[in-house]
Amino acid sequence: LRDLQEKHALGYLFVSHDLKVVRALANWLIVMREGEIVEQGPARQVFETPTTDYARALFDAALDMRVDEEFVRQ
Repeated sequence: LRDLQEKHALGYLFVSHDLKVVRALANWLIVMREGEIVEQGPARQVFETPTTDYARALFDAALDMRVDEEFVRQ
C-alpha cells in the first residue's frame, strides 16, 4: 500500500482498532470516542505524546505497539 501511495500520490482512509497497523501506515491520526474527535495530528506525534487521557489509555491498553519493520516492507 505504501508503494502504491508514493507511486500514484494516493491517500487512504483507515478505520481500525488495530493500532499496530495504524502506526505502521498512518501519516495523520484521528482518535475518536463515542463519535467525537478527541485528538488529532501527525501520527507519530499523537502516538508518542498523546495529549488526552483517553488516547493515552487507548495506547497503553495495546499489548505491543512496536512496529514490525518486515510488516511495513510488505
